[in-house]
Amino acid sequence: MRPRRFFVETWGCQMNELDSQRMAGQLMEQGLLPTREASEADVILLNSCSVRDKAEHKVYSRLGQYRQFKRERDDVLIGLCGCVAEQEGRRALDRVPDLDFVLGTARVGELTEVIARRRAGERPVATGFTDRGHYAIDAISRHGEYKGMVTLIEGCDKKCTFCIVPRTRGPEISRPLREVLHEVRHLVDYGFREIELLGQTVNHWREPGGKEDFADLLDAVARIDGVERLRFVTSYPRDFTPRMVDQFAVHDNLCPYLHLPVQSGSNRILRLMGRGYTVETYRELVASLREARPELALSTDLIVGFPGETEEDFQATKKMAADLRFSSFYAFKYSPRPGTAAPHLPDPVDDVTASRRLQELFALQEPIQQELNERLVGTEQDVLVTGWGKEPGVQSGRTVCHRVVHFASGEHPVTTGEITRVAIDRALPHSLLGSRLDAHRQACAQ
Repeated sequence: MRPRRFFVETWGCQMNELDSQRMAGQLMEQGLLPTREASEADVILLNSCSVRDKAEHKVYSRLGQYRQFKRERDDVLIGLCGCVAEQEGRRALDRVPDLDFVLGTARVGELTEVIARRRAGERPVATGFTDRGHYAIDAISRHGEYKGMVTLIEGCDKKCTFCIVPRTRGPEISRPLREVLHEVRHLVDYGFREIELLGQTVNHWREPGGKEDFADLLDAVARIDGVERLRFVTSYPRDFTPRMVDQFAVHDNLCPYLHLPVQSGSNRILRLMGRGYTVETYRELVASLREARPELALSTDLIVGFPGETEEDFQATKKMAADLRFSSFYAFKYSPRPGTAAPHLPDPVDDVTASRRLQELFALQEPIQQELNERLVGTEQDVLVTGWGKEPGVQSGRTVCHRVVHFASGEHPVTTGEITRVAIDRALPHSLLGSRLDAHRQACAQ
């Protein structure tokens, strides 16, 4: 008898990645095996992202492609999961007749039950935020992963006018510190050397019913034996406190890398976005972070073409990017999302203008990244191996400052999740090329 298999396609943030691992674990408990080919699968899950309109359209296009597998084998199940599932609910079943079920972000732990309901003839829609929080950490399929991800806080209570996350992820709820520490120790015992703490606003974590905040949690996690690298994502600028900043100076294993979304370099646009901070306070935060950890590599998110953005506003964003010299950034054209306030703002920016502004940002950033990466040429870096590159015999990994490094594997490739020493020989705008060494010690100069 042919073994039953499942296929999970994941788009979006690290929260989605971890949710996919949770769903894979449930399917494996039912005896299904993973496959990399959707055509071989008995259960196909699309774990979706709805942050931008383009991603949502891509989801429905992919579902249309997967329908062919049901024509070939009518017992194949197709499930829409994640943020688009939470956003669309029953509308997705109406739009895609061959879709078997819809599973929202807060109902990931119900996958086994939802599949059983479908096998019994129902087309279930499991959405909403009535039951979140605890889940079995030993039922997560982390096979082949190079880092252990731990959710600290789910949902978001912010009111950013462009963002759909509060609708798709629900209100904020923090996990107790004891649960977080237990899961981190579990991952260290499992063999992970890098831990990544997750949340839509990760640094807004607070101990439920207690006084501890994110600074206390960072300090506790960083002191756990075996945590060689510690990262967290995504931070909200307004929620950073001096005590949180100080952790970068206290703990060497807290990686010198931070993703800190600013979205715009214009105070007027930040107010329209409802971000709750100013350009000046963001710059002050960056200065304090770099004082605490001079080698800190900083990345950010930027939106161009937001309703009402003038050329003066855009030039302010360019100036911020030029002044702060981000190690990388993620820049996007504004995308209207259902249920948010921004689409109702006056003075929308036309697509031609938004596209031109986006390309100007990329043109500004590329030489900055090239120069920052060139500073690492001639250094030796500890590289956590994440997998194989596109070229035969080439492996890839990340430095502690989150740079991508490609290097020849040699006769004995490094196991994914292990750390190897690499001499950096050449810099490109988006990656580094190096030669593998035998030594192992931690360094990452900026």
